[in-house]
Amino acid sequence: MSSDIISDGSVGGQIPDIPAFRPVHADVFAERAQRLHALAAGHAFEHYLRFAAALARAQDDALHSLPILALPDEGTLSRCREHGLPALSVDGHRRTPVWRDALAQIATRLDADGVSAPVAKVIQRIRSRPASELEDAGAALLEGAYTELDAAEAPIIGAALQVYWAKMALQLGQSATAHPAQIGLCPVCGSHPVVSVIRIGGAQQGLRYLVCSLCASEWHMVRVKCSACGSTKGISYFNIALSEAIKAECCDQCKTYLKIFYLEKDTSLVPAADDIASLALDLLVDEEGYNRIGPNLLFLPGSP
Repeated sequence: MSSDIISDGSVGGQIPDIPAFRPVHADVFAERAQRLHALAAGHAFEHYLRFAAALARAQDDALHSLPILALPDEGTLSRCREHGLPALSVDGHRRTPVWRDALAQIATRLDADGVSAPVAKVIQRIRSRPASELEDAGAALLEGAYTELDAAEAPIIGAALQVYWAKMALQLGQSATAHPAQIGLCPVCGSHPVVSVIRIGGAQQGLRYLVCSLCASEWHMVRVKCSACGSTKGISYFNIALSEAIKAECCDQCKTYLKIFYLEKDTSLVPAADDIASLALDLLVDEEGYNRIGPNLLFLPGSP
């Protein structure tokens, strides 16, 4: 919890003692898998949603199988908190081979789930790659160099990296930096958000939180403000006819957008899952000339 006074544009005043940071929870992947499974039936994107559900189940297994991971020492954590720096920055954190252990566990679980023949071939390809190639692929994904990746392998590699960072974020808990120096980047790992969520209930009622695309931590940001450039001017909203609960907040200053999920309109929404299921909205705002702020690592540009 934060004792700072935070001004939230959604209510136009200063609200004391609101939660500035929501740490990732241990059931993040299980919740994602359940939602993807529920969304899949009859969806135009059914086959991919079912694959993503299986992938999320594999992530949940891997998360709970990983050992305790090494974290920065308390001195480093203190300096990060003081200066608003992400303690597990994708730029500065030195990955250990444990993330590849998570990848191996995910591949094994997918095999056990009886995935389709094309996915089985992708899994075999990943298993045959030397460690150096997997490290290069992981680095390219984290840097956003998607053209350097095999599009079919990317979601599975991305899933393993999510497990690795979520595990460390779980261990950090509330000790992560609550007030990032760059408001549009995750205070834990420095990644871009996948979506934002308007929360309901208690001190969080009506507040917007950005959801990290990598470690799934959440941090507060005022509404009607671009999370890429910070502008409050030229903000517009798009949605598709099927849902009032999901909109794309678009910024005319930097021509970017980020989806917003309104839980008061639909309490069943789950960030990474409903983001994939609402791909039609991405296509709509893309046609309007806006660029997405952050990735969904389970569905990168070029993924099937």
